[in-house]
Parts: sequence; structure tokens; C-alpha cells
Amino acid sequence: MIPIRVPPVFRLLAVMLAVQGSGLRALAADPPAGFRDHIARLQPTVPDGFTLVVQPPFVVLGDEPVAVVEQRATNTVKWAVDRLKQEYFPRDPEVIIDIWLFRDQVSYTNHAFRLFHDIPASPFGYYSAEHQALVMNIATGSGTLAHEIVHAYLRVNFPNCPPWFDEGLASLYEAPVDVNGHIRGRINWRLKGLEQTIREGKTISFRRLTSMSAGEFYGDEGSTNYYAYYAQARYLCYYLQEKGLLKTYYREFSANVKQDPTGYETLQRVLRTSDMEKFKQQWEDFVLQLRKP
Repeated sequence: MIPIRVPPVFRLLAVMLAVQGSGLRALAADPPAGFRDHIARLQPTVPDGFTLVVQPPFVVLGDEPVAVVEQRATNTVKWAVDRLKQEYFPRDPEVIIDIWLFRDQVSYTNHAFRLFHDIPASPFGYYSAEHQALVMNIATGSGTLAHEIVHAYLRVNFPNCPPWFDEGLASLYEAPVDVNGHIRGRINWRLKGLEQTIREGKTISFRRLTSMSAGEFYGDEGSTNYYAYYAQARYLCYYLQEKGLLKTYYREFSANVKQDPTGYETLQRVLRTSDMEKFKQQWEDFVLQLRKP
């Protein structure tokens, strides 16, 4: 039997689905629109020992204990979705996305291959566009899950988002926290490498960072510095957050992306400066002060 749960708001609308033989037992009532057919198609692929939780706009599947999977669906997925929508995103993804949460590295690598014929390049997780699925090694923490949820919402709300901001905003919420009902990113593991890059004088200009193609940013064109680019993009977003400018920047950039596809001109306008070399020095000083009391 595959336990299938729905959040409390839907518990009057749906009952547990149970696998019996090759099919699904009849529903007493329908789950949220579109989910019944989706679950019926998904069920034959779900391995034994997994729990499925309907958490719109996602379906969460995991091989941890039932209560843990339910908790992750509520305390991570719903928590992040509610706050990200409040800050940035008016539209949900247009398709139901499956979130697969594997309990450890072995489960992650084995099931990624078994279910999707993938050999994961990341030890943390990834998005499979072909299968409309987020695939996670949840043992590495919930930060990667929040990161990928941001990508899912940017795809529909900001489809022309350049790679630096796509990854900068997503990686900001690898370490999310609630502050007075609002989501904020905390300092995380990417800071250490960025500090070293700054001290070695190897950070790049923000004009270059914002203008990078996907190939340049992700290292597909011979670059080996993509971790440094991620960190610089993240902590630019962190700076904007700490100065109360991130939400404004997102709205202005996404609204004017046709006129400013890299976001560089919008960044200057929101920062109220045309001297970006001077700002870069201020930003580096800001970053190097983050660990100090």
C-alpha cells in the first residue's frame, strides 16, 4: 500500500487512495482539481515503501516514515511556497510537479536511475524537465528543496530570467528563515569561498556577472568558476535583501526585462548609483564584515 495524504484543507474533499492489485481503489471524493488523474498516472511508477502527499501545486513523495514525509510537505514545501508567493510570485506552476525526497545518498542515486534513468550530477538534487520532477537527496537538508522550488516559480513568473538571478535568488533561499512572516535568506556555506575570492581579488564585475550566458555561468563553455559565480550572485541578492531592496529589484527587473535583459541597468537604478566599481568595493566590504560580531 502507498499511503497518500492530502493537507488538512482538502481532507473533506479526498480520502486515502490505496493501491490494490494493478489499480487504485475508488475515491470517495475528488482531490484538488487535476490531481486525481495525475496520481492515477503516477501510481504505477511509485516504489514500495513510499508515501505520497498532495501539497498543491506539488505532489510530494518520500521513502522516510509517513509522518516525516507529511511534515516535509507542510513545514518545508507549503511553508516555502506560501512565503515565496507572498514576496514575489502571483502564479503557480502550470503543471503538477512531483517532488521526490529520497532518505539518503544510496536511495537518491538508485532511485534517480531506476525512475528517471539519471545519474545525478549534484549530490543534493536537481530538476528533471522531462519528467516534471524535483529529485532530492533530502539527507543533505531542506535547503536544496527550497532552492528548486524557487526555480519552479521563476520558470512561470519570470521566464526570461537570466542565469545569474535565477541561481542568485534560488541559492539565497538555501538557508531560509521566517522573519515576521516573511522569508529571508541567511548566511550559508557559500560565504567561505566568496570571502577567499574577494581577498584574492578574483571577483568579477557585476556587468560581467549579469551578462553571462547560461554556458558561461554554469561552466559549459570551459569555465571552472561556476561556484564562485553562484556565490557572487547569491550574496548580491543577500545584500539587496539586507538593504530592503530585493523585492523592489525583482519587481522592476521582471517588469522591464525586455528593455534590460541582464538586469544591470535596473540594478544601478535600484542601488541609485552609476559607479558600479565603487559599489563593488562597498559590496565586498559588506561581505567581509558578515562573520564579524
